[in-house]
Amino acid sequence: MHAWTLISFLFFTGLVALITWRITHRDDLSNTRGYFLAGRSLTFPLIAGSLLMTNLSTEQMVGLNGAAFADGLSVMAWEVVAVVALVLLALFFLPRFLRSGITTVPQLLLERFGPTTQLICNVIFLIAYAVILLPIILYSGAVGLQGMLDLPVLTGIDSSTTLLWLTVWGVGLIGAVYALFGGLRTVAVSDTINAIGLLVGGLLIVYLGLDAVGGGNGIAAGWHAIQEAQPERLNSLGGPDQQVPWPTLFTGVFLINLFYWSTNQQIIQRTFAARSLAEGQKGVLLTGFLKLLGPLYLVLPGIIAFQLYAGDGIAPDQAYGHLVFHLLPPWLTGFFAAVMVGAILSSFNSALNSTTTLFSLGLYKGVFRKDASEAEVVKSGKVFGWIMAVASMAIAPLLAGQESLFDYLQTMNAIYFIPILAVVIVGLLTKRVPESAAIFGLIGGIVLIALGYFVPPFNAILDLTNQYHFVAGVFVLLILGMLLIGKIAPRREAWIQEDVKAVDLTPWKGAVPVGILLLVLVFAIYLTFAN
Repeated sequence: MHAWTLISFLFFTGLVALITWRITHRDDLSNTRGYFLAGRSLTFPLIAGSLLMTNLSTEQMVGLNGAAFADGLSVMAWEVVAVVALVLLALFFLPRFLRSGITTVPQLLLERFGPTTQLICNVIFLIAYAVILLPIILYSGAVGLQGMLDLPVLTGIDSSTTLLWLTVWGVGLIGAVYALFGGLRTVAVSDTINAIGLLVGGLLIVYLGLDAVGGGNGIAAGWHAIQEAQPERLNSLGGPDQQVPWPTLFTGVFLINLFYWSTNQQIIQRTFAARSLAEGQKGVLLTGFLKLLGPLYLVLPGIIAFQLYAGDGIAPDQAYGHLVFHLLPPWLTGFFAAVMVGAILSSFNSALNSTTTLFSLGLYKGVFRKDASEAEVVKSGKVFGWIMAVASMAIAPLLAGQESLFDYLQTMNAIYFIPILAVVIVGLLTKRVPESAAIFGLIGGIVLIALGYFVPPFNAILDLTNQYHFVAGVFVLLILGMLLIGKIAPRREAWIQEDVKAVDLTPWKGAVPVGILLLVLVFAIYLTFAN
């Protein structure tokens, strides 16, 4: 590997760390408000930057571009439909979350339903993050870096298994140090810096890729060449044999996006730390505009890679790293690899920070040590965070061999996304549905989806319908079941959500018109590319 690649990689990585330290080294991290919520001080640029980078890790860069390599433009649903979920977060969910002054989603369920619901939700989140989210972030990051930096040549390690383990543990240890010693504000600041580099680098890959497809005659020539060679792969509406058939946009794909952006602790912890409702809404809606650019650097590179390298025998999840390695000059490869490491660290840090928050406030102080001091709560989170980090680093290499990393991620996520989303929505929209209904929703939902996925003869249902339609059907059953329980055995007193005055709840005047504009743009994008 060219020396400039390594030099630029180390320079940019060190620069981000230095700037982050300069901005955050005086922060008070001795209490839960400072460590887990950045002192409720985040403004909209930091919220948007952190939301974007938490989302845009290598499971997106590698996985979604890999899905585009296999299926084409239709997989942009995971970017574009997300904008609808972000609008709902800004206008419906966020005002209610901030009114309660919560730090975690389970805390909302404690307030609305009771301690058993909170405990179950905490445990679900922790298990899911440990065995699904954190390992996938590390594995996808290792795969992307190996292709991008040509690590087998750089390190001289011939064994792909050994190299995978070393890369996973290297990235995981750095990420754990960032997250566990710095708190949420450190994560948010480094995220924002890396977001700028990621957008610049991602769009540069598209420019160079289209130019290469066009034989050096510019991006217009490259785009025309793709239109001529792959017209069927530029359809925004997926067919029945693809990963995202178009009818699923209105069922499971929408629900998974809605959970991810409105109820997923890893994501919305940034919005809980907003200085005010207005700042939170501006940050969320700015993220919506940035997500509309997502197909440019998360889907189009996969289509470009198919045009250039379809005959090279590479696997879909290797496509993005292969493209970057062959397109960029050495010094830019190092810069972009540093940005990718930042993306990996961002998502890993964010998930780990959320994990420590859930454990410290939900289990340690909520169950084990109710009289614990602020310092003890923060310390417990750091210790548990290291345990989770080591566990995820041990699990990550075992994911090798998955056909489509991104499809696997969404499939596994649905197991816990759907039940938690159903319970949160029923909790916010009703006043008398009791805790027994919420317990039914959480446990029953996981059991039903797991049976349909893995256990014969129940999994035969997936031969009759798409998995996203299946999980949407479970969602409807859970809602109806909880409402029925609420009708038969309602709670004695109606739930009234109190304003704890944590932040200013005056909404941003532009929230509704900007939200409507975003929805119009989503419709326009789909209409433009629908065949």
